[in-house]
Amino acid sequence: MSALCSDRVLLDDWHVVADLANLSPQAPFRTRLLGVDLTIRCRQGDIKQVVRNDNGQNVRATERYGFLWACLGNPARDIVAVPEALEDDRHFVTGGSIAVRVSGLRAVENFLDMGHFPFVHTGWLGDEPHTEVAPYKVELTPDDELVASECKFYQPIASPTAKEGFIVEYIYKVIRPYTVALYKSNPVQKDRLDVITLFVQPVDEDNCIAHPFLCYLKDGIDAATVRAFMQLIFAQDKPILENQVPKRLPLDPRAETPIRADAVAVLYRRWLRDKSVTYGAIPARS
Repeated sequence: MSALCSDRVLLDDWHVVADLANLSPQAPFRTRLLGVDLTIRCRQGDIKQVVRNDNGQNVRATERYGFLWACLGNPARDIVAVPEALEDDRHFVTGGSIAVRVSGLRAVENFLDMGHFPFVHTGWLGDEPHTEVAPYKVELTPDDELVASECKFYQPIASPTAKEGFIVEYIYKVIRPYTVALYKSNPVQKDRLDVITLFVQPVDEDNCIAHPFLCYLKDGIDAATVRAFMQLIFAQDKPILENQVPKRLPLDPRAETPIRADAVAVLYRRWLRDKSVTYGAIPARS
């Protein structure tokens, strides 16, 4: 049995535990969060009850963005805000709950990595000889979020609406230890961005469930196509992630040698260390 989490910053935060589309009044839904087994039941009036299997206690739960969220401790802040979810001209799509046999922190770091595009997502998000990651800007904001901006990368098929390859502009934002958002150029409305937020559910230290939430502009595309494109891309990432060694994310700066393209990953690991996040990580040696 995996160890329970003792990181207060994680216990007192909200985490996605289910896509609402997967819940039914006819059968309980079982999952795990931070090493704790949970049972979710749909009660009369569409009320969702989340119960810890180890002690039978109810867990705080609420709904947002098409997901059920839970907090094992006392919520220190609200659920992550996605302002684009208020814009009527976007599709709001849950991209499927994808189980991955790796630490959720590894999944977040992979999401931040542009360098793998030409090799893992060949013909879609990248191809050879366009392999260089141009310098970009990384900063820690006053809201304690990591932002990588001025990211540019050539992509043959950046989106289902793309008719040809072009240089795509990216902005990455790490909002919480297990939550990361990507803003990328829309091929039709050049002055606006599509948004993908990845809510990673830390099942335990070596396993996670990725819950993508997609806010795509509606021009020339339907919701089903958005969902299928996201699932295709993540299916390419999944085997790479599951072959990561070690499965947990090393936080010691000496553990893995970064290159220039890894600037945001380096800051992400330092940010986790500063927050005393250890669950799903290999802590830095003192």
